[in-house]
Amino acid sequence: MISFNKRLFTFFALLCLSGLVGAQGPKIEEGLDYRILAMPQPVETKGKVEVIEFFWYGCPHCYDFEPELSAWVKRQPKDVVFRRVPVAFRDDFMPHNQLFYTLESLGKGDALNEKVMYAIHKENKHLLTEAEIADWAASQGIDRNTFLATYRSFAIVSKARAAKQLAENYRIDGVPTIVMQGRYVTSPSIAGSKSKSLIVMDFLEEKIRKDKYK
Repeated sequence: MISFNKRLFTFFALLCLSGLVGAQGPKIEEGLDYRILAMPQPVETKGKVEVIEFFWYGCPHCYDFEPELSAWVKRQPKDVVFRRVPVAFRDDFMPHNQLFYTLESLGKGDALNEKVMYAIHKENKHLLTEAEIADWAASQGIDRNTFLATYRSFAIVSKARAAKQLAENYRIDGVPTIVMQGRYVTSPSIAGSKSKSLIVMDFLEEKIRKDKYK
């Protein structure tokens, strides 16, 4: 009886151990869950983990990913630098780039980016003409003249064009796409789901730290 109980205990102990090993998380594989760019791009801040989301206001997948991504960003430590880069796959989408940088310049980006997406995806607004964009901005309490002066400024137009060029440098062909440290690329579509992509981002974040932010 004692020998049987010992064997039974050992069996359950091994069963529990195998369960703990399986609970450590899914396996993350290069080429399957993330890709490494053939030509890495320089990071803006040295000694940090740089995370870029390439997105488009009009993308329903970006809108759907936004809550989970924002929650992920909020729980990151100080050595993680996150920024968004708008992507204009066509010239007629460039007003969205200008809108993004105008809101950022006016200090309204964090407060209104999600509202822009809501207006497009839930209120059926296109926000692709200057007049429509200015009307929407005014409805959010921004002085129309101040908004238009910023929106039309050389600085904002230049930033909008630079964002388009950056997306081309990274060879972004779909959004949302996450690039970490200028070299690692993942997304919900690459990883297979929104939740898996966040797990991959956590994995890459730790990898970048272990590699001394290279």
